[in-house]
Amino acid sequence: MTSKPIRANSILPGRREDIELHTADGLTLVGELAVPEDRDPVATLICLHPLPTHGGMMDSHIFRKAAWRLPALAGLAVLRFNSRGTSSVRGTSEGVFDSGNGERFDVAAAIEFAEFQHLPRLWIVGWSFGTDLTLRYGLEPSVEGAILLSPPLRTSSEEDLAAWAVNGKPLTALVPEFDDYLRPVEAKARFSVIPQAEVVAVPGGKHLWVGDAETVLDEIVKRIVPDVPTPLPSTWDGPMTFGDASAYADRTVAAFKHLD
Repeated sequence: MTSKPIRANSILPGRREDIELHTADGLTLVGELAVPEDRDPVATLICLHPLPTHGGMMDSHIFRKAAWRLPALAGLAVLRFNSRGTSSVRGTSEGVFDSGNGERFDVAAAIEFAEFQHLPRLWIVGWSFGTDLTLRYGLEPSVEGAILLSPPLRTSSEEDLAAWAVNGKPLTALVPEFDDYLRPVEAKARFSVIPQAEVVAVPGGKHLWVGDAETVLDEIVKRIVPDVPTPLPSTWDGPMTFGDASAYADRTVAAFKHLD
């Protein structure tokens, strides 16, 4: 079979199912679980999306590409969902946006779902707004560590950072060189209170990682499944389908376009 290039809308083999999460305050959230097609996953990504009031959702492009590629390329399970009041092609989660407060129940519901499904080695991957949710609510016993994409450190308190420092779980922050909220030099200073925190400056990167999805996925895989060679392949010689580019239009990029 001839190798084909992996494009933005390429969907590699995997088992994908629509799921529902049920929060302790009575809401139903919509999501998807993607796992390898022919083997058990080696680890699990719980994805916390960017700010929904600015287009963030479970289909924001990094997480969509993770779900479409990483089960096949790295043996990972990818759990993504819409937080309360957030909509995507999958549907709309119940409730209303609560500025990161009521969302604590959303994070807990995702972790509990992963535990109930006996998914292995839980890692939280938060992006922008999702990084503050990660720092505030992700330090649970079953969570092995976390990766932060474009952390703004807007609502995370010093107490939240101190808790990660005391706990010692691995924490990596991928910080774009040209981020709109927190750039590498400041990020290194802010995260210095967490001894184990790794701050990775990404040259040329911007807050929404447009054009840098492959770099982000490589950095995630390096830390969670380091035995998988990176950079990940850019071609695939097996079955491949394609997502509908119009159906999966990235509202996050559109909402923040003025920042480019």
